[in-house]
Amino acid sequence: MKRICLILFFLAASAAAFASEPKLISIETSETQMLLYVQENGEVSFYHYGKKFDRPEQISGYRSYRRWDYGTEPPAYPARGGRYFNQAALAVKYSTGELNTELLYEGHSVRNVSDAAVRTVVSLKDSKTDLSVDLYYDAYQKEDVIVTHAEITNGGRKPVVLESYASSAINIHASRYLLTHFYGSWAREMQVKRELLTPGIKSIRSIKGVRTTHTENPSFMLSLDAAEFNENYGEVIAGALAWSGNYSIDFQIDETEMLSVVSGAGTPGADYQLKPGKTFQTPDMIYTFSAEGAGKASRNLHSWARRHYLYDSSMMCPTLLNNWEGTYFKFNEQILKGIIDNVASMGLEMFVLDDGWFGGKDYPRNGSNQGLGDWQIVEEKLPNGVAAIADYAHSKGLKFGIWIEPEMVNPKSRLAQEHPEWIVGEKGRELTTIRTQWLLDMTNPEVQDFVFGVFDSTMQLAEGIDYIKWDCNRHMENVGSEHLGENQSHFWWDYNQGLYSVYRRIREKYPDVIIQSCSSGGGRLDYGALHYCNEAWTSDNTEALSRVFIQYGTNLIYPAIACGSHVSAVPNHQTQNVTPLKFRFDVACSERLGMELQPSDMTGQEKDFARKAIASFKQYRDLVYYGDLYRLCSPYDGDYYALMYVSEDKKRAVVFTYTIRYQGRTLKPSFKLEGLSDDMEYSIRELNVDKSCFWGDGKTFSGSYLKNFGINPEIPKLYSSAVFYLEAR
Repeated sequence: MKRICLILFFLAASAAAFASEPKLISIETSETQMLLYVQENGEVSFYHYGKKFDRPEQISGYRSYRRWDYGTEPPAYPARGGRYFNQAALAVKYSTGELNTELLYEGHSVRNVSDAAVRTVVSLKDSKTDLSVDLYYDAYQKEDVIVTHAEITNGGRKPVVLESYASSAINIHASRYLLTHFYGSWAREMQVKRELLTPGIKSIRSIKGVRTTHTENPSFMLSLDAAEFNENYGEVIAGALAWSGNYSIDFQIDETEMLSVVSGAGTPGADYQLKPGKTFQTPDMIYTFSAEGAGKASRNLHSWARRHYLYDSSMMCPTLLNNWEGTYFKFNEQILKGIIDNVASMGLEMFVLDDGWFGGKDYPRNGSNQGLGDWQIVEEKLPNGVAAIADYAHSKGLKFGIWIEPEMVNPKSRLAQEHPEWIVGEKGRELTTIRTQWLLDMTNPEVQDFVFGVFDSTMQLAEGIDYIKWDCNRHMENVGSEHLGENQSHFWWDYNQGLYSVYRRIREKYPDVIIQSCSSGGGRLDYGALHYCNEAWTSDNTEALSRVFIQYGTNLIYPAIACGSHVSAVPNHQTQNVTPLKFRFDVACSERLGMELQPSDMTGQEKDFARKAIASFKQYRDLVYYGDLYRLCSPYDGDYYALMYVSEDKKRAVVFTYTIRYQGRTLKPSFKLEGLSDDMEYSIRELNVDKSCFWGDGKTFSGSYLKNFGINPEIPKLYSSAVFYLEAR
């Protein structure tokens, strides 16, 4: 016994000495680094995130000269308790009622997880209890992106309650912080707001449960030491949370003017009971740092997403026509086949059948007030089933897609009558509706099986269904789950985990089907959904001028390959605005092109132009999908908007230019073309016009000239636009 005690004593002493030894942890990409430092008392501090410098060990002697009564150095993962009094990433309530946690260093490891990424895991443990936290940092070398999450383990014998469980915390010291974030509403998503942060806490937050990205988005950009947003200059940190449920990203400037950013899925009222022996894994938080302005930050995120995070970005979404704005619920087999004929004649590649094909005999889906939940075909509309429509599309050389909304149920449905226990809501309180529908309880495994079954049975309706548009047209209100019993606060977390579980099952069985994440437009636009879905429907608002602003904001964070943009009719169904057909196509072609405008409503001249524009898009869409994005000017800062995509080898590019406000006779725009090679010569050609608006059309210019002097297309009027294709000679 004495020998055992002696061994244990020496082991404990060695562990204490190891924990107290100062240690630097450097998490590095090609050009950036994140530095953590183990203090003598075992606390792990966050010292630096930014441009890489040589010999990072030089920081080991760093002192901030923070007053002792103003708390500790910023922790790598701040927990509630100890001497740290700023926003906590982790807040735990123990079975004793105690609230404090002190996380101390246990060790760390570094290994390659792929050819592209190096993983660092930092292990922490509470000084008093058996609660531990592992911090994961995956550093993607080429793209300068660091993806981080936390894994919280209850090693004790009793449950603990997680009141806050952020994915990450970073700390930055600059003279000023310009925050770029997003706001909006249905049909007005991803509007851009820029503001200088002031002392206190600024929070980007959604507690809607689902459809959480209409009014906010879990992403941001921070321009450091700057009062103005700049595409090409200055230090910028961009971040995005990969999560489709509730979220909070909190920015706090403390008394020392240091900024902490705490990001995660935990929000008030979403406490989670963690049972003994269980581990809670937070969502991924994605960061990139750019020393070359916001443009480089966007390109980092886009390249990383395409290569490593989006669901199979090699699956290039076809150009398509959706029947929704052409027919709404009023269609039959003959009407749809006529539309398919028109789709094929335009040179498009896919037809998508939207809402209204299901509901069976009892509740046929002839409006939004009934049928959701009953996924049987309406035989009056489609007597030969969906297969007849899909087969007809395939016979015309088209792919076929179809719409579903499997998480929802109408009160007027057989499903609502047969399974009231599957409906989200609290007994004894009114079940509120949005768009005359309720939400199914995705925390319940039986509901998850049902939702998977909806997808699975839809795929069996016809041979060769290529595309599923997955919609979600309401958020959560009056939440409640019969399945969760006393753990109602788990609802916010478990719903989203149930959704992701279904996504994973679908991808195991249907790896090749293209899935669009739609939620009343852009209500589920986040990297969490895009990890399973090929693209997102950016907005229900298809009006071109509105889309300029929506798409500009969206592409600050999300790549164009994942963003659908359609050409629609005029007057526009959402805004009643009337814009020229060319302007509509030129805007839609800067993302993934589709149509809501029905060819039967177009003149012969309009059809000819559309065919030409669609054919042109096919020739350069690889640039839109996989090229590097350069924003040449912002629609928020003037009367024009311009952007371009450049191939990785810099041999090809496509440039989009738009006039978005009325101009006087004397004003003419000029755009310097970014991203080209100084050493290459480029031919420039305007697309889809008989007479070019640029004097240099058809000529060849050096990359140096185009970058430093630029082009000056004559687009003097509101809704004037031009698209230019560049190719190295």
